[in-house]
Amino acid sequence: MTPKEPQCAGAVFMVHPARFGFNPETAVSNAFQQAPQSGASKRLATAVEAEFAALAGALQAAGVRVIVGEDTPWPVKPDAIFPNNWVSFHHDGTIVLYPMLALNRRLERRDELIDAVRRAGPYRIARTIDLSGHERQGKYLEGTGSLVLDRSAHIAYACLSPRTDLDVLGDFAQQLDYELVTFEAVDTQGVAIYHTNVLMSVGTRCAIVCAAAIGTPQHRDAVSTKLRASGHEIVEISLEQMQCFAGNVLELAGARGPLLALSTTAWTSLLPAQRRTLERYGELLTVDVPTIERIGGGGVRCMLAEVHLPARG
Repeated sequence: MTPKEPQCAGAVFMVHPARFGFNPETAVSNAFQQAPQSGASKRLATAVEAEFAALAGALQAAGVRVIVGEDTPWPVKPDAIFPNNWVSFHHDGTIVLYPMLALNRRLERRDELIDAVRRAGPYRIARTIDLSGHERQGKYLEGTGSLVLDRSAHIAYACLSPRTDLDVLGDFAQQLDYELVTFEAVDTQGVAIYHTNVLMSVGTRCAIVCAAAIGTPQHRDAVSTKLRASGHEIVEISLEQMQCFAGNVLELAGARGPLLALSTTAWTSLLPAQRRTLERYGELLTVDVPTIERIGGGGVRCMLAEVHLPARG
């Protein structure tokens, strides 16, 4: 089967946060978030600044192009550091804007940030698919948090949750010609997992999956069967490893070949045999982002929106 488009991008979009912090609006559905101790705001800002710079710098050193957009201090957008939830960039020049559950996260969708990406290429944007109108019906789909895309085979994996609605998934799949593989997934407390990209990752030839989180044997089999049929070796992680963001991994195209970006928290949780398997498919690029993981409830992959746009001729 000829791939419809490359799986891995050589460029990413990141948003430099102005007012990162604990977001009570998202904490209702994100069990990974932990509220900081009172009076820790200055230390928090310093730590997040360092973690953001470390990830951007590590990616650039590995040959990945990093396009940085600037958040604005007002209105306050505590989760602006996670742009992959509101926008995705595609190989045919399509960009997709997504409906967000939290009111204060909808403020992150800013035209000037898209313009910054377009100019940086310079890239060609052929069309914009704006799904944000689904917010009026209380239906959401939070980008490549809700969607784990096998771009080469045009298969979208998604665990249903308050942030991932089946109707919006259908709209996405129809407009971008994707096959859907949907399922339900819960954590160790039986709470619905808020985003698919914390329990699984799909690269060119390797996939990471927390099968134990997927609710039914039929759905677990459906996911594994589809991944293997599309040529992927599966690295299975435990629920405890998922809680350490071991599924929150993104394969990118670096200067020396494929690399797998993940956090130090995730890497530390992996067993030696799991690390060896992943290393067969790319260099493991690990960055320490514990503050962002703990307070924001998202890891390295959540901070990166892959830029697959074509160059402007």
